[in-house]
Amino acid sequence: MKKGPVSNYILHHYKHFNAAALIDAAQAYEEQLNNGHKMMITLAGAMSTAELGKSLAEMIRQDKVHIISCTGANLEEDVFNLVAHNHYKRIPNYRDLSPEQEQDLLDHHFNRVTDTCIPEEEAMRRMEKVLVNGWTNAHKAGKRYFPHEFFYQILLSGELEKEYQIDPKDSWLLAAAQKNIPIIVPGWEDSTCANFFASHCIEGLFPPSILKTGIEYMMFLASWYEENAGEIGVGFFQIGGGIAGDFPICVVPMLHQDLQKDDVPMWSYFCQISDSTTSYGSYSGAVPNEKITWGKLSIETPKFIIESDATIVAPLIFAYLLDW
Repeated sequence: MKKGPVSNYILHHYKHFNAAALIDAAQAYEEQLNNGHKMMITLAGAMSTAELGKSLAEMIRQDKVHIISCTGANLEEDVFNLVAHNHYKRIPNYRDLSPEQEQDLLDHHFNRVTDTCIPEEEAMRRMEKVLVNGWTNAHKAGKRYFPHEFFYQILLSGELEKEYQIDPKDSWLLAAAQKNIPIIVPGWEDSTCANFFASHCIEGLFPPSILKTGIEYMMFLASWYEENAGEIGVGFFQIGGGIAGDFPICVVPMLHQDLQKDDVPMWSYFCQISDSTTSYGSYSGAVPNEKITWGKLSIETPKFIIESDATIVAPLIFAYLLDW
């Protein structure tokens, strides 16, 4: 398909350094898709609050991403934005805020993420009520689900539709639910909704066991990888660092080293958008070749690292892949 104006612009101008790496990574991603590979995207940071859904949702709809790993924060914050966008507050001068001004935001129930404040009552507490109903129903029915499955149930039920404050086509989680693509949420406990969950477990409303665990996520991912890698492997596109990427990439060495499955292919492509610094001992900042020593990537795996702002880079790569 002929490329659109955004793609042609970056092809013309992005010739060197991180800009060139962006183009190389995008073209290699496209080649992976053309050769029949499935692709994983991992989301760290605050990409949902950065409204990455404006491009990621279309990537999902067009089958250019087949599985997602994300933090609990990215899982919930896409829905927060979906139902409470009109109540968000942007603070472009966030670097100049005094401690007293930060306290004032808290007093007015705004939780700041860089230049964007999430409204507690309209976003977090609204979703808490809906989730408690889902958790309670699961407990009564003797059912257990993964964290993302509760969100899928809520979105697909339509009960929130009247409360949407953005165009629903810009919600990546809604697109994922409609396509029923798998989502891995390692460390879900480190999220606002998980704090809600823990508090209600303490109160005795339901037991923690209604939520499937991170170990069960890894077991699911191992099965999914074997079923979908075939003889060619799956691509790995990592946005940011941290557990969203560290957790799922380990499934390959686990299959090889712990389960002794030598016929499972390595990850077939690797790209990371990161600003982490390697010399600090940061795994998130490690150059891709370090992953060879852990059995995650092979010598032949196409490897890319783009040291830049993911809120700028990821939408441009997605635009290229979508022929925008």
